[in-house]
Amino acid sequence: GVTAAGWGMFLALAFLVTVFNLLGLVMVMSASSVVALDEYGSSWHFVSRQAAWAGAGAIALVLLARADYHRWRRLASPLLVLSLVLLVAALVPGVGVSANGASRWIGLGPLTFQPAELAKLALVVWVADLLARRASRMRNTRATLRPVIVVLAVMATLLMLQPNLGTTLVLVAVALALCYVAGAPLGPLARWSVASLGAAVTLALAAPYRRARVFTFLDPWADPLDTGYQGIQALVGLADGGLAGTGLGASRAKWGFLPYAHTDFIFAIVGEELGLVGATVVVGLFVLLLILGIRVALHAPDRFGFLLAVGVTAWFGMQAFVNIGAVIGILPITGVPLPFVSA
Repeated sequence: GVTAAGWGMFLALAFLVTVFNLLGLVMVMSASSVVALDEYGSSWHFVSRQAAWAGAGAIALVLLARADYHRWRRLASPLLVLSLVLLVAALVPGVGVSANGASRWIGLGPLTFQPAELAKLALVVWVADLLARRASRMRNTRATLRPVIVVLAVMATLLMLQPNLGTTLVLVAVALALCYVAGAPLGPLARWSVASLGAAVTLALAAPYRRARVFTFLDPWADPLDTGYQGIQALVGLADGGLAGTGLGASRAKWGFLPYAHTDFIFAIVGEELGLVGATVVVGLFVLLLILGIRVALHAPDRFGFLLAVGVTAWFGMQAFVNIGAVIGILPITGVPLPFVSA
């Protein structure tokens, strides 16, 4: 049976996810209303889709919460293979759907699916399963760290061909975090971490458009009307919000000044309309999510459950950090959405 502490954490998580989804619906409605009216003739276009997917997600949440998480172990390898096949398919002309110079999606009739999202889940489950089965061999890096690095390298290569640096950074951080908490030797883990950082810098500087993003991050005012425009407009929106914000729905940035205001840069609209107070509350909600995730991990009945909870927690935490970091200008722009909040 489930303990009282287990039920308490479940209810706390369920409440927090509900708050996140309601916040996302409100902010997507506000941030997307102008562009939705201009492009689709209805201010409700994006928020109605957001609500439909939130409903579908809620149903999936209830079904999966009732299932034994150990069943995921049997799916670890098939899920990993499927995600790799879909990542390859996204690169095939005619199968993959391209937008803004990136081939990250697969079209399914009127719907588009991003295989990278499945890849995140697949990697977390597969690494958790591997490290749980080989718990007694953690000092043997050939049996533990090396296979994780090989799979991660293959997945990262496919993601970078899309190209998708943001998701690659999230995956690398999650995999290395899992290896760390599982007890991998710090020496080899540190070397691989440094190598991963070096590879990220090299890849960031290799492609002209990514190199431009890095230089723009270092000095957005060098080209304020082109490469630096989006980052500057995000900071202008945050600055306009001040302490208490301009008021819900009263953003000026969403009137065509800030590109992708309802997706990758929705945190700028949060800061503009709800101010520093609202932005701090959103960051605080993510911190609370991390704390609850760590508590779930520590109360897990076995090693697989512990690692699975750590992996999912690291995934959400890292993705939120990369998104918010890009909006406030402490990280380069990578096109990673804000979990629960972005359209």
